[in-house]
Amino acid sequence: MNNPAPLLEAKGLRKYFGPDSQRVEVLKGVEFTLFRGEMAALLGVSGSGKSTLLQIMGGLDRPSEGTVCVDGEDLFALSANRAAEFRNRRIGFVYQSHRLLPEFSALENVMMPLLIARTPRKQAAAQAAVLLEEVGLAHRIDHRPGQLSGGEQQRVAIARALVTDPGLLLADEPTGNLDRKTALEVFRILRALNTKRGLACLMVTHNPELAVDLDRRLHLVEGVLTEEPHGGESLA
Repeated sequence: MNNPAPLLEAKGLRKYFGPDSQRVEVLKGVEFTLFRGEMAALLGVSGSGKSTLLQIMGGLDRPSEGTVCVDGEDLFALSANRAAEFRNRRIGFVYQSHRLLPEFSALENVMMPLLIARTPRKQAAAQAAVLLEEVGLAHRIDHRPGQLSGGEQQRVAIARALVTDPGLLLADEPTGNLDRKTALEVFRILRALNTKRGLACLMVTHNPELAVDLDRRLHLVEGVLTEEPHGGESLA
């Protein structure tokens, strides 16, 4: 039987800023693959380039050199319009700040990527309601972000990221603004959804307690990406 192809594959990623004489190289030939069902932690000190790498993996920033393929598509070979459509449909993003629209309900916030993709409103509402139920917020769909707790707001953001059924989920410190108990609750929901939906997930985190429970742990140090063996006590 043939080995499955990776959902995410990065080759020779370099990112540098400034003129040649003063060039600062943030990424130094990063190579990385991630398969469906895997959830990997990306660790490193502040300023190490983790968020830059995540932005490149999602096609929101271009590398100075190298390629990124998601589900067989070379992100940087796509036209601007096609790339935007691809990101909306195939890549989910979750950030430390939930980035919800305050004037819209939880349901409407989750519907937004579908409406952008011109999904009929009734169908978009139905799909959004399913996701909100999966993250435990079926009873809060009509509430606006200001009426939700921080953990609830982040669960809405997770539902929004997954409503188009993407294969890749990129999460940048998704529990960074939450207290420990709430962070663990949100993390367990994210972990369960990753397993249930067979996602490939790359999560930036400073929290070793969360990282130890993931399938893989990657470290970005001075622009070089390395991987450590999995081990440690699970939070499950």
